[in-house]
Amino acid sequence: MALDKLTGENSIVFVRSEQLFDWARSNSLWYLAFGIACCAIEGLMHASGPRFDFDRMGVFFRASPRQADVMIVAGTVNRKMAESVKRLYDQMPEPKWVVAMGACSCTGGPFREYPNVLLGVDKVVPVDVYIPGCPPRPESVHFAFIELQNKIKKASEERVAARRNRDN
Repeated sequence: MALDKLTGENSIVFVRSEQLFDWARSNSLWYLAFGIACCAIEGLMHASGPRFDFDRMGVFFRASPRQADVMIVAGTVNRKMAESVKRLYDQMPEPKWVVAMGACSCTGGPFREYPNVLLGVDKVVPVDVYIPGCPPRPESVHFAFIELQNKIKKASEERVAARRNRDN
């Protein structure tokens, strides 16, 4: 039994390359902060500071969408800005994830009665994790990244299980 755990299909010795890549993806998330309003300064920058250090989680800021795999949309998205959000999302390489941060990017926030405000960034790009709050607490930003890491790991496990079922 112990030898099977050492040399089995999902052992440390025999790891599929896609499992290794998924592990690296989940533990090294590079985010593109698209800060439109106050959430970017109050929530995201505070979470990236020395007290709530993102670096220890493997989460790093990238200024270019071509090097980022997570897009954090923080703030109110209006119709004119939606085109820029979509363009930046399209420039990101696959696989990519989106985090909607704050009440404004999730549902329009206190500005939802204005006709030019989108009622959520999910009308433009697919959102994987929502962070509520106005502004969101740094702890909730960290929790969102933990949930995103769990989502990536779960997708990897599902892909391996589907391949195992297909081969059997």
